[in-house]
Amino acid sequence: MLRSRPIIAFVATTNPARAKAFYAETLGLRLVSEDGFALAFDAGGTMLRVAIVQTLQPAGYTVLGWIVPDIAGAARDLMKRGVVFQRYEWMKQDELGIWTSPSGARIAWFTDPDGNTLSLTQIDRPPKTRIAPKREARRATARPRSRVRTRRRPKST
Repeated sequence: MLRSRPIIAFVATTNPARAKAFYAETLGLRLVSEDGFALAFDAGGTMLRVAIVQTLQPAGYTVLGWIVPDIAGAARDLMKRGVVFQRYEWMKQDELGIWTSPSGARIAWFTDPDGNTLSLTQIDRPPKTRIAPKREARRATARPRSRVRTRRRPKST
């Protein structure tokens, strides 16, 4: 039912003015609307709602991330804008804070002003997924055929 419907991403802030500056100016997202409940940004065609809350306990994991074609270039650009990339002692990261995962994806993490963990990811090879050809998909959803066979009448001439 929802597989073809657009998704909305959410993150929270206790300081909408500070969040607005970060997401619009630092990250370069276009502000679409704002009211007393949230700031809405266009994040590459996905709506990002930055919900305004009274208190916030940031999650201990990544809550929002972007797929980029050149993670080193994107990291350098964000660093020029004041973004500091996270360093983790237990993880081997390069000089920019980029980690290469076992799959080959390259990932770097940073936080927004509220402490929400955000990320950049470069995926050189898209993951292999098996998509059934149309014929197989039709077979999977077709009604089963009856096993009872009827005799056909011979053609009259």
